This record gives sequence, structure tokens and C-alpha cells, in this order.
Amino acid sequence: MSGAAAGPWSVTTRSPEATDALAQRIAALLEAGDVVLLAGDLGAGKTVFARGLGRGLGVSEPVVSPTFTLARVYAGRLRMVHVDVYRLDTVHELLDLGLDDLAADDAVMVVEWGDVVSGEFVPDRLEVSLAHGAGAPDDRDIAVIPRGTAWARRADAVAAALAEVA
Repeated sequence: MSGAAAGPWSVTTRSPEATDALAQRIAALLEAGDVVLLAGDLGAGKTVFARGLGRGLGVSEPVVSPTFTLARVYAGRLRMVHVDVYRLDTVHELLDLGLDDLAADDAVMVVEWGDVVSGEFVPDRLEVSLAHGAGAPDDRDIAVIPRGTAWARRADAVAAALAEVA
């Protein structure tokens, strides 16, 4: 793992299971109203990470990519609203669809292709960028960037979660 105490941090996972485990550790830190933006190329592991977040939140049903439905809502310790904005160009399209209403104060919103809306969406968010690693085919280079005061106060806990898999 690399990065300062307040982030950003980076870590390489060696398997989908390790990526899932990292996401579960981060899910333990999630609070109602949190937004997690996932970015990365096709096949980089965004849905694997979202699935791990769901497991960490106690979601019992399979977490699948909402590419064609745009959003799926799952029950767990906190409601998880899983959104895929691949087909959208701006945050305004997301708001026009009313998806922001799904992310009420009792939910966590997880947004795949979050880089499409990252700067415009919410000031307090956790950005997670996934990329294919240079080593084995299952390696993933993961960067975690906290944004805003809500994540600044949890910086040490996020750093500890990443250190567990480093």
C-alpha cells in the first residue's frame, strides 16, 4: 500500500477474491448517505468491488451489474443503491432519472463508471479506481481517494482496511 495518512492510497490485489475482501473491509466503514464512485476500464473489477461492498453490507442476494437497468437496490445493514452510469454523459442525466431520490439518507450509493459524474455529484465521496495490474491476469491496481470531510474523519480506518490486504 502507498499514500499518505489522509490518502489517496493504492494497493494491488492478486485475485477477484482479494478485491472482494478489500471491498468488504471498506463496506464495514460505510455510513448512511455515503457515495462510493467506482472507475475503471471494462473488466477492471468494478462489479466485483461492488459485490464485495454488498457482502460487507450484509446483502444476501447476488449483486450484479445494473448496466441495462441503470440501478438496483439491495437490502442489507444499509440499503445499497447500485448504479451504472456507463450510458450517461453527465450528472444531470442521472438527476433527471430520479436516481438521486433512491440514495436517501438511509442508503449507500455505489456508482459504476463514477468518473463520469465524480466532480459534479457530491462533495463527500469515496473514489475507487480499478485497473488491470502489470503482473498476473487477476492482478488489480486499486486507488482509493477520499473526498470531503465525511471521509477525512475516516481516513485512518480506510488506510487500515487497505493495509490488511497490502
